[in-house]
Amino acid sequence: MMSPFWDSYTGILILSILKTLALVVPLLIGVAYLTYFERKVMGAIQLRKGPNVIGPFGLWQPFADALKMLMKETVIPTGADKVLFILAPMITFGLAIIAWAVIPVNNGWGIANINVGVLYLFAISSLGVYGVIIAGWASNSKYAFLGALRSAAQMVSYEVSMGFVMVTVLILAGTLNLNEIVNAQRHLWFAVPLFPLFIIFFISGLAETNRAPFDLAEGESEIVAGFFVEYSAMSFALFFLGEYANMILISGMTTTLFLGGWLSPVPFLPSGVLWFLIKVLICLFVFVWVRATLPRLRYDQLMALGWKVFLPISLVYLVAVAGVMEYLGWLPHA
Repeated sequence: MMSPFWDSYTGILILSILKTLALVVPLLIGVAYLTYFERKVMGAIQLRKGPNVIGPFGLWQPFADALKMLMKETVIPTGADKVLFILAPMITFGLAIIAWAVIPVNNGWGIANINVGVLYLFAISSLGVYGVIIAGWASNSKYAFLGALRSAAQMVSYEVSMGFVMVTVLILAGTLNLNEIVNAQRHLWFAVPLFPLFIIFFISGLAETNRAPFDLAEGESEIVAGFFVEYSAMSFALFFLGEYANMILISGMTTTLFLGGWLSPVPFLPSGVLWFLIKVLICLFVFVWVRATLPRLRYDQLMALGWKVFLPISLVYLVAVAGVMEYLGWLPHA
């Protein structure tokens, strides 16, 4: 006969697994269909049709792409470090998924509603650079290594600004719990009083995910696709999916920190998951829109934007918000 402790432990474990599947399965489907969404939107912007052959309106195209990648052979270069070479795309994709553990899609709807959710996101985002560096080094290719160095410098540079922006938000909300940060925006979304930081956060998100116009790590005209130049088949697909999962993650973080999460923008309409998804889709549309319209920056322009523009503005805004909150007596004191 099982003890009550074992019964309760088993119940908690099963509940955790079900909550994880309820988030991860739709997320993986969303990642697959984000590729379709991007190609359709870019097609419309460039006066093309986009995918329209496989299935009605080309809706089965993501599954055809996945099948093609699964059937291809994974080629490992002779001089590569085989273990790290295979491990790098797994790290990149895995980190993009596990960061969602603390993102609430509705009030209390999160895998882990922890009181230090912002710190958890800090930790996971800082680890993201490891997959890229390991891939560039393990490939034993000069082009891959140069791409990895570019990407590492870029991600570290823009993480500093993103960090200051997130600290400003948590000072304004008075909590590190992401669920409570959303609830603190019931009367006014943080995108309104922190509009410059909202823009800085979103643009830094473009740089963090190596998206145009900040895709210097994949500069095909200079370094032949960058850090994943030696990858093929499913190992390449994991990098590809990791990038799109990170796009959804940045959109989810932007929605949570600045756009009121699941809260309804219309007073007479109920809040819920649907509003969260709508806001995330709008952010993803801007990701694609920017890629389709803006040219790639030079590397010196990219670094100057991060260190000479975003960093000073975010730091000044952080000090100003903290000063105003202290002056008004709104800062919590120990």
